[in-house]
Amino acid sequence: MHYAELLKAREELTGPGGAFEIIEADILGNRIRTYKNAPPSVREVWLSTLQFADRPYLVYQDERLTYGEAHEIANSTANWLLAQGVKPGDRVAIAMRNYPEWMLIYWACLAVGITVVGMNAWWTAEEMDYGLSDSAPKVLFLDAERLARVQEKPDMVKGMQLVGVRIPDMPAGLIDWSVVAAHGGALPEVTVDPDSDACIFYTSGTTGFPKGAQLTHRGCVSNLFNMLFAGASSALAVERATGVSPPAEPPIPVTLITTPLFHVTANNCGAYATTAAGGKLVLMYRWEAGEALRIIEKERVSSMSGVPVMARELINHPDFEKTDTSSLLALAGGGAQVPPDLVLKIEKQVATARPSTGYGMTETCGIITSVSGDFFVDKPDSAGPAMPSFEAKCVDDNGKTVGPGEVGELWVRGSSVIKGYINRPEATAASITDGWLHTGDVARIDEDGFIFIVDRKKDMVLRGGENIYCAEVESSIYRHNGVAECCVFGVPDDRLGEEVGVAVVAKPGEALSAEAVREHCAAIMAKHKVPRYIWMLDEPLPRNASGKFLKRELRDKLTPKVSA
Repeated sequence: MHYAELLKAREELTGPGGAFEIIEADILGNRIRTYKNAPPSVREVWLSTLQFADRPYLVYQDERLTYGEAHEIANSTANWLLAQGVKPGDRVAIAMRNYPEWMLIYWACLAVGITVVGMNAWWTAEEMDYGLSDSAPKVLFLDAERLARVQEKPDMVKGMQLVGVRIPDMPAGLIDWSVVAAHGGALPEVTVDPDSDACIFYTSGTTGFPKGAQLTHRGCVSNLFNMLFAGASSALAVERATGVSPPAEPPIPVTLITTPLFHVTANNCGAYATTAAGGKLVLMYRWEAGEALRIIEKERVSSMSGVPVMARELINHPDFEKTDTSSLLALAGGGAQVPPDLVLKIEKQVATARPSTGYGMTETCGIITSVSGDFFVDKPDSAGPAMPSFEAKCVDDNGKTVGPGEVGELWVRGSSVIKGYINRPEATAASITDGWLHTGDVARIDEDGFIFIVDRKKDMVLRGGENIYCAEVESSIYRHNGVAECCVFGVPDDRLGEEVGVAVVAKPGEALSAEAVREHCAAIMAKHKVPRYIWMLDEPLPRNASGKFLKRELRDKLTPKVSA
């Protein structure tokens, strides 16, 4: 394999004078690695796409917008927000499906230093109430489904201006999106601080409440450079090793966005890289493999990135062989580890596409590692090497670095690490030490610098790329008066990787059923967090000497009885 060439390519590209030259800088109190040539903020990234004015940009069903039209609407949106008294540093929330308006509002806000709060569209009214209270946005853009949640608890939007997007019968008190889009005006001149908050994305909380991660402009731009670097270094290494040069004019990317834009997988990785290259972003109402195949053929999609199960469903779909997928160059998986068998299936079954993946977190504004093509096929159980803006190390339980190839918790430090969590100084302090982010994943780093994720330190379920913290689900279940004890854990699932399972012990005299627990959960938490598997037990749950539930023992005892 071409590992020596890859190392040399990485050194050349990141060294003095290289396109991805890395320097060290004092940022937010820590000396960290960052890109010398990166633009200072997302504003500059967005403005750079004006050169693509006539190219198609956003496609949704039968709707199409060019870059020029997108800039015009984004400029209108920015001016409208400033006219309402929203200032740089203030927050604006987006709560909707992956409609074109999501991206237009996002670029408009970041271009003038306003912080976007990406609201999880799966949240219940109660969870939405918490997110709005925690982030305190001045304006909320929402679609019909999210409006229905607001109407369940109207007090959650007290003091906010509401803009309705794609709502047929606009109720009183809401401003129609068409008013915002037609406001007009050129983009105001604003200098955006690289270390100010670009957006707040929520991660599941270990204490029952989600945490609002502060993604900075520098972090988002660094992630874009990491993604560009991943492609450039891999291509250069393969060219050196094989003598086969890439095309002089790289094809204009066409990316199918399959996961929610309130996550870094779709937004910071899919949307940023494609937008910066002047490519076309194709949005879906919801994921459905057959519909994805139809879109790939119609729009000549060159890359599709989602959680690994989506690639599996695509190549296993009965229409796959009948569909023209010859435009596909990359079939990527993120948000969860790509099973090695799927890497090899993509390589074998999709004639034109190569497998790729990125391992990352909300807390790193996107990817930490990236691997694709020959390197991924050679090491299909690897997540790839760390990107140049990161230092990476594996540590033991005392925070001491372990030896090469030894297993420990992966810590990373670099310009893409978040500033912290809003309103949660204790959570920030627990997660970040001297700029080093504790990923919560147990890993080893091999002699080629490739990182292998071997286990999870955090107590969570990874369901289809969504992090679900066991403690969050447990705290919600305990709100049922009939529950004495409960313990949540992950149940292996062929399609989604894991599903949520829970063992429940009812209080004496309570006639509590699994269905009652499920109904209770469905009323107060997002659908994907509701346990699929519920075991009602008569005996107290097993504990260790310090009183903690023996989660692994419970899982091993109960899950063999599961049939999907």
